[in-house]
Amino acid sequence: MSDVDFDFEFDDEADDEAAEPVEDDGRARSFPAFGPGRRIGKKFADTWWGNAWIESMEHTALDPEQLKKGRRYAFAGQVGSITVSPGRISAPVHDGDQYTPHDTVVRIGTLSDAEWDRLLDKVAAKAGHIAALLDRDMPHDLVQTADDAGVRLLPGYGDLDPACDCPSWDHPCRHAAALSYQASWLLDRDPFVLLLMRGRAEPELIEELRARNTGRAAAAEEEDAVGDRAEEAYAAVPAELPGPPPPVRGEPMALTPLLAAHDAPGLDAEALGVLAADAASRARHLLTATAAEMLAPEPDAWQDAVRLASRMPRSRAARRLGEASGRADDLPRAIKAWEYAGDAGLDVVDAVFGPPKELVSRATEALREAAGIGGATPEVKNWRNRWTVGRDVQVRYGRDGRWYPFRRRSGEWWPAGPPGPEPADALLDLAKD
Repeated sequence: MSDVDFDFEFDDEADDEAAEPVEDDGRARSFPAFGPGRRIGKKFADTWWGNAWIESMEHTALDPEQLKKGRRYAFAGQVGSITVSPGRISAPVHDGDQYTPHDTVVRIGTLSDAEWDRLLDKVAAKAGHIAALLDRDMPHDLVQTADDAGVRLLPGYGDLDPACDCPSWDHPCRHAAALSYQASWLLDRDPFVLLLMRGRAEPELIEELRARNTGRAAAAEEEDAVGDRAEEAYAAVPAELPGPPPPVRGEPMALTPLLAAHDAPGLDAEALGVLAADAASRARHLLTATAAEMLAPEPDAWQDAVRLASRMPRSRAARRLGEASGRADDLPRAIKAWEYAGDAGLDVVDAVFGPPKELVSRATEALREAAGIGGATPEVKNWRNRWTVGRDVQVRYGRDGRWYPFRRRSGEWWPAGPPGPEPADALLDLAKD
């Protein structure tokens, strides 16, 4: 309903003067009445958040005629001084020829203490949000930050509850509609009006944000002090420290014969040897791992099964891992992918996703050019992140940004080599085989 044309003009100077509050006790603010004026344009409010307020009210309106009358009342200055307080806005609204105005209220839910805590923590973490509010602006990303904190700042459909002592049964009546329209002008000029409706006044919010920033600064200073002490402690450590143990050469399952010699009922020496060797390998990796590798997510059950089976791919333990995973037929190809590129290689075997169009176009052209070197150009077909060249060669794009070669064997696509940085590299590596 907000796309109705208005044939009015509006006096900006008079409106700016009316937007200045005449009373501010911290918990309620009163604004003088807007004088009569005229405005031209399709949008009633000037800001996106002011119009969002209007849309919330108009979306649930039962009678468009009441909205038209409300707009006329708002432009004609038939709304008295507006009082804004937590959970409500109110004003006397008269019908022009009526001496006694109607008491009109629009209610909106306030945020809980927990919601305010989450919101203020998010806002305080971004200096740009605080600066925008102080500049009487409400950028889209501030509202998105509130959404990320599970807090709704702007009213949604049905969040505004109008009430009036007039005899009308409409929702909203023309008086409540006029009040809502003029409220959008207040919101245009000061987003803190909306925050007051939601339960917190500007002085209170500024103080809470200042306290949070002070706490963050103190925490940062303490962190710096801890860092300094850590550096001092590190400086005291001898320069010569033993490095990680050398890699194990030869059979990685050296424990298996020892365990088999002391076989006990129910003990699978081969499986236990696989687990022991894997634990030793992972421990060694942790000694030299980077921070990113340390924080990487834990592998899932299938990745674990493939990693363990790759240690003894032809063993009874590997066969049991395949059966337990429910993917025994896929295990040989998965092991081959793991040998070439670990987790990333294994992911490419199953991964199907749509790369950006620019990448698809560039890769297709590069593969056609590479495939045509030295003879007739075979057909290059693309499907999602896979390019099939001719009948038996395929290049796949991995989620890690690398390109993986595959060959068709017995009707199935098998990993055929390590990944390359460009699609043509993977194809040319296949041509060398």
